[in-house]
Amino acid sequence: MIITRKNGKYLDLTVPKQWEGLTIEQIFRDLWRAPKKIIHQFRMDKSVLVNGEIASFHYKLISDDILQIPLFIDEDSGIPLTPMNIHILYEDDHLIIVNKPPSISTHPNEKKETNTLLNGVSYYLFQKGEKRHVRQIHRLDKDTTGAILFGKHALITAMLDQMLSERKIKRTYMAIVHGKLKKKKGTIHAKIGRDRHHPTKRRVSPTGQDAITHYEVLNYNDKKNTTLITCTLDTGRTHQIRVHLSSIGHPLVGDRLYGGKPDVQRPALHAKFLEFVHPITLEYIRVEAPFIDHPPIFP
Repeated sequence: MIITRKNGKYLDLTVPKQWEGLTIEQIFRDLWRAPKKIIHQFRMDKSVLVNGEIASFHYKLISDDILQIPLFIDEDSGIPLTPMNIHILYEDDHLIIVNKPPSISTHPNEKKETNTLLNGVSYYLFQKGEKRHVRQIHRLDKDTTGAILFGKHALITAMLDQMLSERKIKRTYMAIVHGKLKKKKGTIHAKIGRDRHHPTKRRVSPTGQDAITHYEVLNYNDKKNTTLITCTLDTGRTHQIRVHLSSIGHPLVGDRLYGGKPDVQRPALHAKFLEFVHPITLEYIRVEAPFIDHPPIFP
């Protein structure tokens, strides 16, 4: 764990022993792999402090130094702020994880769009006095529920984006599919591309983007002829789980777009668990998103 605290606009970070001898430049560039633009701005502004004094980026850190970084700057989000009931699963000074309800988009597709989860999260933080340009790290389909991660400032967003691309953020979904899967565990490795005959639909396509979905059977319901499964992703393509499971003859219950029967009010897909190591504090974070459908979809 790295000891940190919020101090006005600054993050005060107590330098751990393993950082001793590293320069501020090395922390940003090599350890955190911050974007060059962010590093350049900090350097030009001379805004990074050590023990309350402006520090050269070539300064070699000493254990128990207080490294001070201006991360908590007021920013205009550029999107409308919309009052909304937000179900928070985890929050700290850097990030927030929310349990997304159904029938709501993750983020606006147009500047004037107001009823998305990002609008609601931005409003929630604004009401707390945090004027942040919140950014989503990943997204969920409009009718998919569950845990979704947002960054509160540019540095954490860049770090989390990098972790996501390197598969260091594990997302576990629960789904209910039609039929009985032949294998207890399996992997679907099939490229996904746009469907030329439908504006929003995707399909398995040899010319599409690479996509890998792993699944595991939890329970088979003989009466309904449906199977409860978990899914994890190595990639994050649009509609990936829905397309992959439909492609092997087991569409999600309620997913009419991909061949599912309308037995429930939406596709039976929920982002149940989200887990990763916090890139700044090194805290291990694992959240579980409760099911929130009324009436219930999942057992």
